[in-house]
Amino acid sequence: MKKSLRWGVPVAALGIAGLGIALPAPANAAPDTTTYQATLNPVALNTPSGAASGSFTLTLNGDQVTVTEHVSGLATKLPSDKATLTSLGIPTSFAGAPFPHVQHIHINGQDSCPTSSADANGDGVLSTVEGQPAYGTIGTTLSTKGVTSAKSATDVTVAPGGGSFTYKRTFTINQATLSAIQNNSAVVVVHGLNPANAPKASLTTPNSLGVQFPGEKNKLALIGTAPALCGVLSASQMSSVPVGSSPTGGGSTSGIEDEALLAAGGGLLLAAGGAFAARRRFARQS
Repeated sequence: MKKSLRWGVPVAALGIAGLGIALPAPANAAPDTTTYQATLNPVALNTPSGAASGSFTLTLNGDQVTVTEHVSGLATKLPSDKATLTSLGIPTSFAGAPFPHVQHIHINGQDSCPTSSADANGDGVLSTVEGQPAYGTIGTTLSTKGVTSAKSATDVTVAPGGGSFTYKRTFTINQATLSAIQNNSAVVVVHGLNPANAPKASLTTPNSLGVQFPGEKNKLALIGTAPALCGVLSASQMSSVPVGSSPTGGGSTSGIEDEALLAAGGGLLLAAGGAFAARRRFARQS
């Protein structure tokens, strides 16, 4: 009887150890992080070839995304003189401020960036509306803070600014944009043309969205809203990594951390430690 009990204990210990080994399985079953990338190229007619560029990376984990973007060559500052600001429909309080570049992830279009053939009225500049058939409607606003829905689509106070900038933010993506991203049909568009090389019509034509600042008699000129850079998001060939390696954000506009994953990881470590201690106790008893 004693002999059978003696052999029974190691068998039980092996069972507990086996449970310890099996515990990490749920973590492996969790959704992987997928990376999507886009090269932001000049929009035909609006930005001369080679004048501006950008790179855009989006990491997706469930409905959480971390966006990292680097842009250069865009409009740097708004005009300083009152007459120019008035003609462009820009309040004088914005004089000399960094040029705001509203930007979005567009969906439900032709999954592409517009070509010069999209210039329907032949004025030499592509408006946001003329480019819409190619890149679609706004799915998500890439704002620096606050909401990321279409509600903040033209809010220049939450748009990155300057000729060159780095944008990084982690946030929850809406279902419509999420589906477009996963189908490789989402398009990133950065708006706002550089006065130094923009088509002349963009300085004198009102924007196609009807944007008008409070107190201004003129609508914002097309230069403020026309698409400057564009790129189609597609999954990276090396896109899947373990959840534990996914970014938690950083920089001035990020900071979401997944406490649930940390807690789960701690629980697995405790369980593994308990199984190891049990094996040592059973070994001494045998």
